[in-house]
Amino acid sequence: MDNALNNASENVVNDAVANRNVLISGASVAGPALAYWLHRHGFTPTVVERAPALRDGGYAVDFRGEAHLSILRRMGILDDIERARTGMGSMSYVNSAGRPLAELPADLFAGDVEILRGDLARILYDATKEHTEYVFGDSVTSLAEDADGVTVTFERGEPRRFDLVVGADGLHSTTRRLAFGPEEDYVRHLGVYCAIFTTANHLGLDHHGHAYRTANRLVAMYSARHNTEAKAVFYFGSPILDLDRRDVARQQAVLVEQFTGNGWQSDRLLRDMRFAPDFYFDSVGQVRMDAWTRGRVALVGDAAYCPSSLSGMGSGLALVGAYVLAGELADAHGDHRVAFARYEREVRAYAERCQKMGDGVAKLMVPGNRFLASFLNRYYRIMPYLPGRNLPAKIARKTAQNITLRDYAANGARSQ
Repeated sequence: MDNALNNASENVVNDAVANRNVLISGASVAGPALAYWLHRHGFTPTVVERAPALRDGGYAVDFRGEAHLSILRRMGILDDIERARTGMGSMSYVNSAGRPLAELPADLFAGDVEILRGDLARILYDATKEHTEYVFGDSVTSLAEDADGVTVTFERGEPRRFDLVVGADGLHSTTRRLAFGPEEDYVRHLGVYCAIFTTANHLGLDHHGHAYRTANRLVAMYSARHNTEAKAVFYFGSPILDLDRRDVARQQAVLVEQFTGNGWQSDRLLRDMRFAPDFYFDSVGQVRMDAWTRGRVALVGDAAYCPSSLSGMGSGLALVGAYVLAGELADAHGDHRVAFARYEREVRAYAERCQKMGDGVAKLMVPGNRFLASFLNRYYRIMPYLPGRNLPAKIARKTAQNITLRDYAANGARSQ
């Protein structure tokens, strides 16, 4: 069935398709995935990305269940993802001396296939670059919609006209702010901050990870790229901080304040942090919106329904949203009013279930006091022997595949 879909829809240009020229803001996961499907359905996508080039680094992301894997297979990139997969095994919680206290199974973290976000972005870019215009080093500054389209202004480039605009620009979406209103109306801070960067695999981790938890803090390391490097991850509990998201020096100073003397590998990793080429720091939050579309503007992925980086559902949800949005536009022959309403109806319940996976995780990751941290460490030690030890992984898998995806024909099969 997948091959039939691919043959039927590849490079089809339907002269009856309206609103063919689509601007997508964001070149991480949702943006290139949407560009892929739009092109397959006869649209002309343009992707604008604030970063000067594809952003490497970031944490590992995973896909699980047939809903995710079928989309990757239909895009023809599943084999590439398999080759670049992390191959991660279990994660061990350790004490201050590095001695394992408890071990959590791989399926809870890595799903069916896990890949570094930067590697995934590269694969998606390679799959779309021949038929998608990419504009790096620029960003949308204003949107002026009229009856026939949207005039878009940019930080650096000249203004341009597009039929539709889609924000795939993440938790702190500029498109969302311009079209829907200020970030604080939609982003719910979960009380946790996260930092991640690449470092040397000085612990000799073999497709494995170690995590060290204290009150209100968690430090972890896991191997990456076939053990040739490692990812260092810091989580700490905090109310929202007044920080410039581009002030790396200040962000690193905050980590030093939070984790100096914390124990285990904390101080070593703080020193290594200064030399990391891909330091990333951000709040952990969810995006909750009553509507993801307005006029000729739509949102997809984290910009619309971020479930939080702790949910393990963000990339899979972004993939599903991009597939459905492009498919509904094709089925509606480019009529955005019809397609946008159907997109929201098809994805809404699924997105809400994925977001529930992120609820409450923050408090378990970084418990607010020493007693709870100690209790969780003890609980994880006995968890492998409990009857419900596989329940969290089963719930995650059930949530990930709890959507029925339509096989969208290129020129629209659904009756109007």
